[in-house]
Amino acid sequence: MILDQLKDLLRQGEQDGWSESDWTAAVAQLAGPVAAPSTAELESARVDLDRLARCGYPEVVYAEGKTVESGVEIFAALSEAGQDCLATRVSAEQGEALVERFPEVEWNRVAGCVRWNRESGPETRGRVVVVTAGTTDRPVAEEAVETLRWMRCGVDCLEDVGVAGPHRLLERRDCLTSVDAIVVAAGMEGALPSVVGGWVACPVVAVPTSVGYGAALGGLAALLGMLNSCAANVTVVNIDAGFKAGFVAGLIARGPRSLAQRTSDDGDAQWQSTASREARERTQGDLRPRTDRRRKSRDEWCRGTGRAGGPEIGGGTGERRGSGGSGAGGRIDRTILPAAATSRG
Repeated sequence: MILDQLKDLLRQGEQDGWSESDWTAAVAQLAGPVAAPSTAELESARVDLDRLARCGYPEVVYAEGKTVESGVEIFAALSEAGQDCLATRVSAEQGEALVERFPEVEWNRVAGCVRWNRESGPETRGRVVVVTAGTTDRPVAEEAVETLRWMRCGVDCLEDVGVAGPHRLLERRDCLTSVDAIVVAAGMEGALPSVVGGWVACPVVAVPTSVGYGAALGGLAALLGMLNSCAANVTVVNIDAGFKAGFVAGLIARGPRSLAQRTSDDGDAQWQSTASREARERTQGDLRPRTDRRRKSRDEWCRGTGRAGGPEIGGGTGERRGSGGSGAGGRIDRTILPAAATSRG
């Protein structure tokens, strides 16, 4: 097809005596609009501008180890592409430079994050609660919070509710209801995510922190404890990886439909997709209690044989009487009788 178009183009150009500019315009029209570059080739980095289209969110800047100039350059490339910006592990010097160059950014010094949400981005969706065992876990938790804000998730914080004071969590248990996911940051033995997981019906993303004395091994003890959690809804990310915990929780919360939206529609807390509802309706007849299904099967059997009641079951002798009328001669379809009937004799 493209070959035929090129032949027509050459034929028309020769007939009309096109100039160089005419040829340029015609070829450009044939080629179509130029696609936006998928990579920004910078002096210090190659920024993945296509990640938003592929993965749903732009590339995030891990600022630790980068120069001040590099961080500014990458933010500029992302912002020029109209994408939201997030940098983690930002030093004081890097943060000051980014704020000076981009006054619109939010700099969370506790989290070590610089965030820039563009006005034209999607609306806030979903709800996540970020929980800390102690105040020393706060920097990691704040990194998760900034990540969730960058992802445009609703986020609340519940701080200092570690297992050494178990009543503190129960006093704020209402904060853990009707959320899509929970992030729990804890160091030392890392027990809090399991406790939280036992109280809720949503995923719990556990992030071990490098908080604790010698045998804590820089967060390794907490990591191993969380990996061995008995709570089935607990999953674990790397040590001090607040960004990863926030990102995973954000993906859950901003899924096809958040829990908050499901519970608000007609008060139905057990929202199902259209396909699931249709499947449920098709099988509604099979969702009755087992005893009801047995009774219906027996009644249908009776109607089919003309009997007024169910099949007669013999007494202590174990004699069975079926549709044939006489004791031993009658045949019964055992598959449609109650379990009590088929187990006797």
